[in-house]
Amino acid sequence: MAEKEEVQVLATNRQAFHNYFVEDRVEAGIVLLGTEVKSLRQGRANLKDSYAMVRQGEVWLLNCHISPYSHGNLNNHDPLRERKLLLHREEIRRLDRKRKLSGITLVPLRLYVRKGKVKVELGMARGKKLYDKREAIKQRDLDRESRRE
Repeated sequence: MAEKEEVQVLATNRQAFHNYFVEDRVEAGIVLLGTEVKSLRQGRANLKDSYAMVRQGEVWLLNCHISPYSHGNLNNHDPLRERKLLLHREEIRRLDRKRKLSGITLVPLRLYVRKGKVKVELGMARGKKLYDKREAIKQRDLDRESRRE
């Protein structure tokens, strides 16, 4: 009998689904400092303008804001530092290949804890044009109206 795996969501990037068409998702580990983990568990992370990029065979998370730990000391972390993401070499090659061929952006969708480890869900996303965003808003409003009735 399979047990249901417990996942605690720490932060989500709700803006990503408004600005991008998310085509595929990948789970990655993330290299963090101790004060960053404590701050994340307090729910003090912001993924709004963050993105990931492949640089020299490694994947890096940029612009992810994790606030300094409230009970930290002089050894507290820099809130906007670049954080390395942990993926298998073949996964990194596949991401880089897709990114180069089809103009895909790597966008973090959420931060969560699984089996005691902090993970990042990366979305392979294509940017929406303004008319796509308007169409999505219109469709959402129509769905909301139909549910009311």
